[in-house]
Amino acid sequence: QVQLVESGGGLVQAGGSLRLSCAASGILLGGYAVGWFRQDPGKEREFVAAINWNGRNTNYRDSVKGRFTISRGNAGNTVYLQMDSLKPEDTAAYFCARGIYNNDLSAAGDNYDYWGQGTQVTVSS
Repeated sequence: QVQLVESGGGLVQAGGSLRLSCAASGILLGGYAVGWFRQDPGKEREFVAAINWNGRNTNYRDSVKGRFTISRGNAGNTVYLQMDSLKPEDTAAYFCARGIYNNDLSAAGDNYDYWGQGTQVTVSS
């Protein structure tokens, strides 16, 4: 079965940290770019961060720069999103997705083919 599974979400106070994980089964993440997106109910999905196939290039939305870090596991089939200094406006369901290309750090959802089911992040003030 082909799937991406996110984990690590939860409830945290403002200023706290969470580390999200994206694990793949049935497909490879190694060799592909991977992105993180988030969506709050009633709002549009928004791009958060992306990492290229070898982990050397990354892209972040402006509001998370300096607070979030995307990285790849050594085996290549897991991608992480370290989230520090969390703010209430970071509250959303977070989704990982596999890029269609290996070096495309696009913020456009159409450039990603496989998506996970999401993990909820709630930041209290």
